[in-house]
Amino acid sequence: MPENPFPETAPTTPARPLRLGVAGPVGVGKSSLIATVCRALAAELEIGVITNDIYTDEDARFLRSAGVLEPERIRAVETGACPHTAIRDDVTANLLAAEDLAADFAPLDVVIIESGGDNLTATFSPALVDAQIFVLDVAGGGDVARKGGPGIGRADLLVVNKTDLAPHVGVDVEQMVADASAAREGRAVIALSRTDEDSVAALRGWLLDVLASYRSGAHVAQDPGPMAPHFHADEDGVGVLHSHADGDHAHAHDHDDAVAR
Repeated sequence: MPENPFPETAPTTPARPLRLGVAGPVGVGKSSLIATVCRALAAELEIGVITNDIYTDEDARFLRSAGVLEPERIRAVETGACPHTAIRDDVTANLLAAEDLAADFAPLDVVIIESGGDNLTATFSPALVDAQIFVLDVAGGGDVARKGGPGIGRADLLVVNKTDLAPHVGVDVEQMVADASAAREGRAVIALSRTDEDSVAALRGWLLDVLASYRSGAHVAQDPGPMAPHFHADEDGVGVLHSHADGDHAHAHDHDDAVAR
């Protein structure tokens, strides 16, 4: 038989770092989760972080002040509009920031991109990130995991955060995790407290597994699906109900941060 002109070759290491998105509603602890990841892995991985806020660099300043990475490795994108616009609709600013960060600190292993606080339907475009974490917290209510949505249902990982607060807010963590697992049809769920070493180790192990899969060429970026239809109010209390399916995002985002989130 003639020699195979297309011999099999081992997968090669990707030319760029893994890009990991972190999304979730306001106040669930996205920045503190990223700080936890950096503390757990900065000794063995080269990490960079990009934060998204509408009009400020507040999250970037929080992470820099926490001392989890060299300050220059933490960059801020000010979206000037609803947070989802820069992680799903037009990802240019974040892509450029990720590429600049990777070039300035090559070789990086991971670039973590934090979304601004948004609603339960916010998801990253697979053109921007290779994997995404969606974050809930127990203070948001034990029933929130049952409400579903593309982030809760189909992100690569769902984190139920701040479990140490559960006794103070009357939430059954085991039930919340069970509800989340059901909503996700068995996809990964981690109950996390930054004060609980076992849960931090679980998060660390998950990220290392994803990184290894990415480097081997086995990981495929998943698209959790477009945002569900949602309402944007203006200063007069009126606005527009729209979806982001098929590029439907031709509308103004000039309302304030609280409404956007």
